[in-house]
Amino acid sequence: MKTRITELFGIEHPIIQGGMHYVGFAEMAAAVSNAGGLGIITGLTQKTAADLANEIARCKDMTDKPFGVNLTFLPTVNSPDYPGYIRAIIEGGVKIVETAGNNPAPFLPYFKDAGIKVIHKCTSVRHSVKAQNVGCDAISVDGFECGGHPGEDDIPNFILLPRAAEELTIPFVASGGMADGRSLVAALALGAEGINMGTRFIATKEAPVHEKVKQALVAASELDTRLVMRPLRNTERVLTNAAVERLLEKERRLGPDIKFEDIIEEVAGVYPRIMMDGDMEAGAWSCGMVAGLIHDIPTCKELVDRIMAQANAIIRERLAGMV
Repeated sequence: MKTRITELFGIEHPIIQGGMHYVGFAEMAAAVSNAGGLGIITGLTQKTAADLANEIARCKDMTDKPFGVNLTFLPTVNSPDYPGYIRAIIEGGVKIVETAGNNPAPFLPYFKDAGIKVIHKCTSVRHSVKAQNVGCDAISVDGFECGGHPGEDDIPNFILLPRAAEELTIPFVASGGMADGRSLVAALALGAEGINMGTRFIATKEAPVHEKVKQALVAASELDTRLVMRPLRNTERVLTNAAVERLLEKERRLGPDIKFEDIIEEVAGVYPRIMMDGDMEAGAWSCGMVAGLIHDIPTCKELVDRIMAQANAIIRERLAGMV
């Protein structure tokens, strides 16, 4: 399948594995890229720029296909060493970067000078247009269904994607609720040039997370995610567990007076405990509503091949037979 996204990134299939904290290691990115998609290393999961450089080198040992690095620009007082991470990306020969969080404009000249293509994650049309205007090459449009941070507008992809198509001239992919060939065909019909999957890729054989995390996704339904940190305007969609329900109870009780310090136990430093140790009650971790569509744990190649086969069958048989 050829789309503007496959052409832009030099990949076989229009399927991207988005950056995920403590999931996007070299093993994950290489497995997706080897399957014909675009794997992404999560930059800030690596504690230092040197660690990221090592992770990029590890990924290059595992694949000769294109892969990218996610770099999330956080609105924090003590910012990560962004110049160091960017240097590691450039010197590592990576040619695709997925940016997220704050406006990437201050950093785009460094990427452009190095011939790096930038795809920016956006949860609204207005942010997508701004990213296009500052020089991003593509957009990952994140609908309300997505795991992680869906923004504060609450617009699902059935509206957000065609609105993005009305406003954008650069290619974009659909993120949030993407799981299979049906998702891909629907995204293409609504104007996207491909899909970005996060949660679905966690439930694969190669995902470097604890088996309990994968089993939790298989067991979960579309009703099992919750929105936390909404009063702080830092909304995150997570899989429910005891810690999440405790967090939500604090939000109800404290109301508009709640501060980050009140919920730090449920959200700070929990990812290693969940993803690596399998402590499923440790705290809140990002998960999309797409969990309701996850029923097995295939290899990345099996998953990607299945998505493409299903998408082709829908287009060539079901849809073609209707006209």
